[in-house]
Amino acid sequence: MAGEPRTSLRELALLFLRLGATAFGGPAAHIAMMEEHVVRRRGWMTPERYLDLIGAANLIPGPNSTEVAIHVGYDRRGLPGLVVAGLCFIVPAMVLTGALGWAYVQYGARPEAAWLMYGIKPVIIAIVVQALWNLGRRAVRSWWLGAIGAASFAAVALGVNELVVLAAAGALAAARVAGARARKPSAAWFGPLLAGGSAAATPFGLAPLFLTFLKIGAVLFGSGYVLLAFLRADFVARLHWLTESQLLDAVAAGQITPGPVFTTATFIGYVLGGPTGALVATAGIFLPAFVFVAISGPLVPRIRRSPVAGGVLDGVNVASLALMAVVAIELGRAALIDAPTIALAVVAAVLLVRFRVGSLWLVALGAAAGVARVLVG
Repeated sequence: MAGEPRTSLRELALLFLRLGATAFGGPAAHIAMMEEHVVRRRGWMTPERYLDLIGAANLIPGPNSTEVAIHVGYDRRGLPGLVVAGLCFIVPAMVLTGALGWAYVQYGARPEAAWLMYGIKPVIIAIVVQALWNLGRRAVRSWWLGAIGAASFAAVALGVNELVVLAAAGALAAARVAGARARKPSAAWFGPLLAGGSAAATPFGLAPLFLTFLKIGAVLFGSGYVLLAFLRADFVARLHWLTESQLLDAVAAGQITPGPVFTTATFIGYVLGGPTGALVATAGIFLPAFVFVAISGPLVPRIRRSPVAGGVLDGVNVASLALMAVVAIELGRAALIDAPTIALAVVAAVLLVRFRVGSLWLVALGAAAGVARVLVG
């Protein structure tokens, strides 16, 4: 941004390689860890600017946390930064998930790491809650934005589609700013483009593998559960390239590795086509994110300068935090399952807030606690 010192590509690469190798817990946790490093530790942007990037990422298809990383890279160094930040966030997860795919093909073992995630998940809860608190104080600048956030939280908790919630929040905020009734944006074209089933198996090929993942990356909104629905529709029901069991193993591989959950594609690509298939599948599912951010990134400052368009972004921002809050509660139910995990979450929160211990060290602490729990029994 004009008037600010430029961030070097090396700084961007080192930060996002680190995050890509250590950011467990899904998109909400990834966004929280980025906030720690980009806003609080390095001061590369204000919390308000970071919130705008989160909102912009929620308005386009694809993996939200990866798109936030790409937006940060674009904000700091333009198109070269966009490429460096995105690739460096993706590559560590791709390598790790690809290694699991190799082990799966060689040994037929289901990739499970419950002993590791037992300790990491409670730490992630603490990290996400702190980020929600820090960002929420900036996002909820008026009572009506707070009301929109609360309504968004309730709607998502009741099962309303995330895109519908984001669209409605943006429309309500725009109407409030304009002082007039706004036409509710149509979200019909965002619907999942799931292909119908096929009676016979389709021969495997790298081209259809790439195009299938390209389609998924270009139209998918929502959580990992939505990704599972797309993968099942295409790879199990239509193409018949995977069994239900193989699909669940692929999703497990994406969940237990750090970085983007979309590297589930890497695992599937390796199982179907070896190392080349892994690269082709990964390129297909992530390429749309780079294109969409390159197109939308320059528009974010213009949106903010327009009162009505800025109102849309304000509404989307509070709705995005509401989505994160619902995810945090869901994670909490799965992570805080006994006294040791509750104690670990409390200790992590104290270390994070009182002593400002970095998220990397907290994740390492959680992993060590998980291993110790298994060893002690």
